[in-house]
Amino acid sequence: MSDEGLKGLLDFSVEAAREAGEITLKYFRRDVETRLKGKDNFVTQADVEAEEFLRREISKRFPEDSIVGEEAGESAGTSVRRWIIDPIDGTYSFVHGVPFYGVLLGCEVDGDPSVGVINIPALGEIVYAARGLGCFWNGEPARVSQTGNLEDALLLSTDFGSCARYGFGPAAEELQRRAAQRRTWGDCYGYVLVATGRADVMLDPAMNVWDCAALLPVLEEAGGTFTDWRGIRTIHSGNAVATNGALFGEVMRIVEGKGRNS
Repeated sequence: MSDEGLKGLLDFSVEAAREAGEITLKYFRRDVETRLKGKDNFVTQADVEAEEFLRREISKRFPEDSIVGEEAGESAGTSVRRWIIDPIDGTYSFVHGVPFYGVLLGCEVDGDPSVGVINIPALGEIVYAARGLGCFWNGEPARVSQTGNLEDALLLSTDFGSCARYGFGPAAEELQRRAAQRRTWGDCYGYVLVATGRADVMLDPAMNVWDCAALLPVLEEAGGTFTDWRGIRTIHSGNAVATNGALFGEVMRIVEGKGRNS
């Protein structure tokens, strides 16, 4: 697809994600109905309304495209594009009034994650990118950090404890031991921090495709990497590691050296 075509997709995505974020803010820090749809997995009326809005907007503008979302599943299309929606990434933060949640909107073109938007509405931050067009943070170019040694790095994870539950405990422990600082500024906001140079590495041992689709183009266009724990560039492995690029080799050597527990 031409840069002009991707620019149109990106402009549409940014505006749609902004408006979906406004929907979530109507419910943020309010008495919103919440139901549990799995262990530690919440859904709220804000999730449902934001996804319904995004689906409507995409279907009106691109009626031939496929859409997959966390709350309503997949609707097949006939074009080479597939839109991937997470209306509220970090619902646990959302329902507890913590502003580190985001609206994620990604678009694959011929199976490649090509456009991504991460809107953090409660903080007034939006980061977005399209393949070959760069990454932007509130309208300004976004770049990863230049940190070149793990001993100087800020390491993030949504939950370090969950790394052990998914078999990545030894690797996560070694990365924590080696890093200068560790924080659990997690979910999509951790990836925003890496993409904008405010953190250096982000770990997630469990991810879905709707968690990943917007993140990969954002990290890569900011100069970083987004892979699974094997170092493979993908949104389909069920886990993720993001780095500033300079630390990718060092992080992967530790992960490979420690292996994965069954």
